[in-house]
Order: sequence, then C-alpha cells, then structure tokens
Amino acid sequence: MDFSIDHLGIAVKSLAAAKSIYEKLGLKVSQEETVYDEKVRLVMVPIGESRVELLEATAEDSTIARFIAKRGEGLHHICMRVPDLAATVAKLKTDGVRLVSNEIKVGAGGHRYVFVHPQSSAGVLLELVEASPDNRP
Repeated sequence: MDFSIDHLGIAVKSLAAAKSIYEKLGLKVSQEETVYDEKVRLVMVPIGESRVELLEATAEDSTIARFIAKRGEGLHHICMRVPDLAATVAKLKTDGVRLVSNEIKVGAGGHRYVFVHPQSSAGVLLELVEASPDNRP
C-alpha cells in the first residue's frame, strides 16, 4: 500500500450548514460521529479515493473552536494514509520531526492517527492515519 491523501479536514461552525453544499452536489454524507477526546463532531464526504472531513467543535476549548476563533472556518489539516503508522512515527521521531502528540490515538471510524506539528511540515497541520483492518477503504 502506498501513501495517499486520506482526507482534507475542514473546520466549520455548523455541520448542518456546511454539509448542505455537498448534499446539493449529490454527494453522500456520512452519519455524524463524535470524537469525545478531540471534542469534535464530524461527517465524512467521500470524493473519489479521498474524503472531505467536516469538523464542528463540541466545546469552546477544543482545537477546532480555537482554530475558528483565530482563523475562521476553513482548511484545518491534510491527512495522509500511511502503510504502517507505527513504523512511520518511529522514523519521524528518529529524524527529529515534531509531533503534536507522541502517542498514536484512535479516532473516527476506528482509525489510528497522529498529527505532525506545522513547524515540521511547512506550516501545514499534517495528520497521518492508518485504518484498522476492518475500516480500510
């Protein structure tokens, strides 16, 4: 399996308002899911072999709420699917790459993920994800 774009994460004030454009385009929008650890509610919109992830804060102290307060709605992160997340994270740590958290977490859909700090990725928040075997596209 090669590296690929898994999804683009978009911070929104309202899922209901944000997902309407995708529905009007005739795209299928997933059921809402809440990731309690990240304090977000989200939907996924499959587009080709990638997805758009719409993220709405569930608390004022969440990363998404702070992002919107500072920058407004818009592109929050780019997510790449990697073949072996643990090996990729180990290599990045060895190479001195700064991660947002040194711990691999489990998020929406059972996917394992970690974020690369924007200081190590040209100002872009980069998420690396590996699906659980039951949730691969």
